[in-house]
Amino acid sequence: MKALTVNTIETPAGTPAIDRPDGARDEGFGEALEAAVKKVDDLQLAADAEAQKLANGDGNLHETMLALEKADVAMRVALKVRTKLVEAYNDVMRMTV
Repeated sequence: MKALTVNTIETPAGTPAIDRPDGARDEGFGEALEAAVKKVDDLQLAADAEAQKLANGDGNLHETMLALEKADVAMRVALKVRTKLVEAYNDVMRMTV
């Protein structure tokens, strides 16, 4: 049996290597979080635009309600994720070394 150390991880035979184009890199947590917040903001802005169109008499009630619900669900999910992140941070800070 071969001992594994932290610095050596062997992949099983036949595992395809991941080919990345030059200059490509993994998306970091910060970029992923920024993209998610941007998506929530875009949904909020779309809902505002639909509500404004409806208030001016040009919009469709069905489309407006869909946009508002999408924005509401996205905001609720974002708040749940934020709460979980804060809880995880507090748990880590409470750990004793």
